[in-house]
Amino acid sequence: MIDFHCHLDLFPDPHALVEVCEQSAFFVLSVTTVPSAWRGTVALSAGSTRIRTALGLHPELAHEREGELGLFDALLPEAKYVGEVGLDRSPGTEARWPAQERVFRHILSSCQQAGGRIMSIHSRRAATEVLDALEAHPTAGVPILHWFSGSDLELRRAIALNCWFSVGPAMLRGKRGRTLAAKMPPDRILTESDGPFAQIESRAARPSDVVFALERLSDVWSTTPAAATSRVTSNFRALLASEHARQRLTMPVSHE
Repeated sequence: MIDFHCHLDLFPDPHALVEVCEQSAFFVLSVTTVPSAWRGTVALSAGSTRIRTALGLHPELAHEREGELGLFDALLPEAKYVGEVGLDRSPGTEARWPAQERVFRHILSSCQQAGGRIMSIHSRRAATEVLDALEAHPTAGVPILHWFSGSDLELRRAIALNCWFSVGPAMLRGKRGRTLAAKMPPDRILTESDGPFAQIESRAARPSDVVFALERLSDVWSTTPAAATSRVTSNFRALLASEHARQRLTMPVSHE
């Protein structure tokens, strides 16, 4: 199973969770929220064959950590994945919006100059602005919109811009999330947990909870959970194969 957006470093006992992932058939993209957390998060999964760490600067922290952009640029050559990055227009963010835009556009520009990266992107209430920025940086890499919640028009635009999507059980719990997922290209969908921020049955979601996302995707796709799992795994392989051809990005995939 694939968990393409999880904050491993923010769990109460991340080492135990890493061990579970390593012993199971879960492949996890461990996203970070600030560049200064990246090396420590990489160390959490040192030697793991199932976990990769993304270099991020979360939009909700952009106004506080804009000074870490230099560190982001210094670390980027070592990072094959970027996330969590993006924009957020939730209520109360108006004063922080200029910093968010500066940070996100800087990150896209840096990724573009570095030859492109696979990017896990936050776009809550800011899908149009995220898509505008991606359109202005067409070679920044492969954008994977995490927990997309935009309008149908924004979704159609994202699809036209060759965006991918990562969906989780919390997103697919609601009718709106399932409706959006049904309109996404099935060959551009990955699963995620967004743990520990997302909640499953009043507890923090874990990588193993992507099974619930697969069950809901199987309903959306009118297929079985096993077939949905196979499709998502095939999508994951296709993503990495296309990027490997362009930039030699690698991440092991189980044949189990």
